[in-house]
Amino acid sequence: MSDKVLAPDLYINRELSWIAFNERVLVQALDERTPLLEQAKFSAIFSNNLDEFFMVRVASLKAQVEAGIEKLSEDGRTPIEQLHAIREHLTPLLHKQQEHYRSRLKSQLQGHGAHLLDYEQLNERQRLWVDNYFQTAIFPVLTPLAVDPAHPFPFVSNLSLNVAALIHDPQSGQRQLARVKVPQKILPRFVTIPTDLAGGDCEPIHTAVPLEQVVAFNLDLLFPGMSIEGHYFFRVTRDADLELRDLEADDLMIAIEQGLRKRRMGGEVVRLEVADEMPQDVVEMLMEGMSVEEEDLYRVDGPLGLDDLFGLMGIPLPQLKDDSHSGLTPAILGRAQRSMLEDGSLKEEEFESIFSVVRRRDVLLHHPYDLFSTSVEEFINQAADDPLVMGIKMTLYRTSKDSPIIAALIRAAENGKQVMALVELKARFDEDNNIQWAKHLERSGVHVVYGVLGLKTHTKIVLVVRKEKERLRSYVHIGTGNYNSKTSRLYTDLGLLSARPELGQDLVELFNYLTGFSKQQGFRKLLVAPVSLRKGMENLIRREIEHAQQGRGGHIRAKMNSLVDPGIIALLYEASQAGVTIELIIRGMCCLYPGRKGLSESIRVVSIIGRFLEHSRIFWFGNGGNPEVYIGSADWMPRNLDRRVEAVTPVEETTLREQLERLLQVYLDDNRGAFDMQSTGDFTQRHPDGTERNSQLQLIDTWKKGVPAHNE
Repeated sequence: MSDKVLAPDLYINRELSWIAFNERVLVQALDERTPLLEQAKFSAIFSNNLDEFFMVRVASLKAQVEAGIEKLSEDGRTPIEQLHAIREHLTPLLHKQQEHYRSRLKSQLQGHGAHLLDYEQLNERQRLWVDNYFQTAIFPVLTPLAVDPAHPFPFVSNLSLNVAALIHDPQSGQRQLARVKVPQKILPRFVTIPTDLAGGDCEPIHTAVPLEQVVAFNLDLLFPGMSIEGHYFFRVTRDADLELRDLEADDLMIAIEQGLRKRRMGGEVVRLEVADEMPQDVVEMLMEGMSVEEEDLYRVDGPLGLDDLFGLMGIPLPQLKDDSHSGLTPAILGRAQRSMLEDGSLKEEEFESIFSVVRRRDVLLHHPYDLFSTSVEEFINQAADDPLVMGIKMTLYRTSKDSPIIAALIRAAENGKQVMALVELKARFDEDNNIQWAKHLERSGVHVVYGVLGLKTHTKIVLVVRKEKERLRSYVHIGTGNYNSKTSRLYTDLGLLSARPELGQDLVELFNYLTGFSKQQGFRKLLVAPVSLRKGMENLIRREIEHAQQGRGGHIRAKMNSLVDPGIIALLYEASQAGVTIELIIRGMCCLYPGRKGLSESIRVVSIIGRFLEHSRIFWFGNGGNPEVYIGSADWMPRNLDRRVEAVTPVEETTLREQLERLLQVYLDDNRGAFDMQSTGDFTQRHPDGTERNSQLQLIDTWKKGVPAHNE
């Protein structure tokens, strides 16, 4: 841990900084320049992000309040003060999101022939079709649950959408509440209606009605002989933070499986969302039945659970979406594709293995512009099938459900190679997926380990050991992102393929640290958390301070997901006061105040939100005219520096370093997806004063032209 102490008024609350980040996501949804269906996608991302925020961060603060913990945050707030501030900042954003959906998204989609109708707007033919759909596809799976002295309040599962129905018995005169769960996990949230039922002169391209309305307007079939006085929608969010006590768990996998069962049931309710028109007496029944406090109640003027807007991306209106992008095979690996050899598009004498390429020079990969499948996956696939490869070791933090990499590791084990996979079972919300992969790998003969006790293994590394001319040579991949085929198309990430002996030896020793009892205290090239990363980064920043003090113009450029660590922030303030120029590109949380007189005048912070999630981490230090640049898996957060296993590698080949320098400049020059952080902590969106410079579109164009020098 750093010994730097930061005054509370010099640190932005991390929860409020996260809300500011999610607001920037919402801004993209509200921006008229964003294609219409992409607006729906950004709105869905905003909601999905918020669900996880409540399940983890808000739940943690509420747990502290209930436990009587008064520990102050870095900015000097108690947990209850943070909860109040969160609500205050969120309320206007939720209003903006709903106003956008009601007033702009629906009406503008209708102008393009995509009709999102309410049930009451359906014509007679559409209503007959929808009611028949209810009886055949929905009614059989519904379970209406009454609430009365004979029926205790039913358990309402996490993130479920529900109908609260007021039922009146005409014989007894009794009035009671019933709950019906909307099956939106097994059925589409928006029920598609045949377009030929629309009537009129112009047939729409797409017509749909919300699933919950289909259920609500057919409640009479669920309660025959009863009168339906009213129906109202509600949704709950529960504590889903999976607490694990490694030292108390004899078997980590068993402990996590038990924790997952509890999560699926859900912990305490941390948010109750109700339709704005729900009568107060019904609200009070729900609050009493689920032990919800007033501060956890959110009235919503519109549909609940807008994360389901993701489903609108299936509407066949490509002109309302971003142009498709699939990435390209890196030119330097163009003749290293075994699939081209097998299909005859490459002659045997033209083919060279990926190992031959990497022996010749390091390869820098930038996804999604560089195809993941023809670079990282090709590397692991060739390693699995190459008879000269003796062993493969890699870390798996999050991977896709149909992972080609998992298949390659299994094939490698079947081919008699020594294969080790470190599967991080504590990757939040991916625990179940990782447990299944771990079991599958073990059954296939892969040696599976779960990392270092008390630490989460977040590093993204692969080590391939190959026998060449009676000696062993190591090939490595060190990246910023997960080995996940799906997210490689959606996230921007960097990776380095190298056969440098020092990096190979570092990874050999790092894997020994991860799988055995090694107490490694340092590495040749890598900066590794929790061993040497914090100290290494602090020393690099201090070196820039020395350069500035000696008149050599200290300069730092860094790109990451979040900047939260108080010690690093204090050191950056010190560097600014010494005259170091500091340019930060931070997508998410930033707890530092830039541009403050006498404190951080030379610090500039830019945040970029675009079609791809900016996930790469780059750390560049001017070093008095002899720059050094690093990439890796760690942000400047206490968890990355102190409580996780992370690896950050230097990129030493000149052409690759220069490529990263150009990349940083492209981001800094962005005037479309970029937001400037003000000295107050607020963000202002940039608007082009002439030519629009969208960094991600520029990079797509650059890769299409084959500009990255090392790929030629």
